[in-house]
Amino acid sequence: MQASEKYQIRIKLCGLTRPSDIETANLLHPDYVGFVFAKKSRRYVSSERVKTLKELLHPDILAVGVFVDEEPETVATWLSSGIIDVAQLHGREDEAYIKRLRELTERPIIKAFSVKETHDIEKANDSTADFVLLDAGDGGTGTAFDRELLTGMSRPYFLAGGLDADTVGETVRRWRPYAVDVSSGIETDGVKDAEKMQTFVKNVREA
Repeated sequence: MQASEKYQIRIKLCGLTRPSDIETANLLHPDYVGFVFAKKSRRYVSSERVKTLKELLHPDILAVGVFVDEEPETVATWLSSGIIDVAQLHGREDEAYIKRLRELTERPIIKAFSVKETHDIEKANDSTADFVLLDAGDGGTGTAFDRELLTGMSRPYFLAGGLDADTVGETVRRWRPYAVDVSSGIETDGVKDAEKMQTFVKNVREA
């Protein structure tokens, strides 16, 4: 990196469900927002709601659809519709699944990995997805995995798990991920909190 170049981290605000969440995101202008298509998640949004929210979203902010073991044809349909710009795979999707999805769409793919040990880092490094996301458990839990495992990463990555306004600044300075992904860390009583969203984004950019 040249001395004149500035490290710029990307920001993804995930699990948005209300028009007010989108209004706040438009003011903060993160790189990505995430819509959860997994029905078992408390942040699940229906197809009609996602369409409405995307219409309100600033066109420069990429919409990420979060899927869990969904049929690749269904994911590809959402991508081709233009409602979402990026697919995030948060289940047991393997390399064969990613290959099939690539046959159906040229849109970017993020594959999430639950990190518990070194082997999980190795799998993330070897993934053919455009991007990988490292999280704890099934995601959206607000818990962090052992960050020392990040020393084994050899490619850019989205970092999630246990991030909030208080922890993200030091985390960014220490590990320098490609992007940070937050959901529960910007919520109060299970819904997005505009003040927490603002403080989180501010602390990332200042870091």
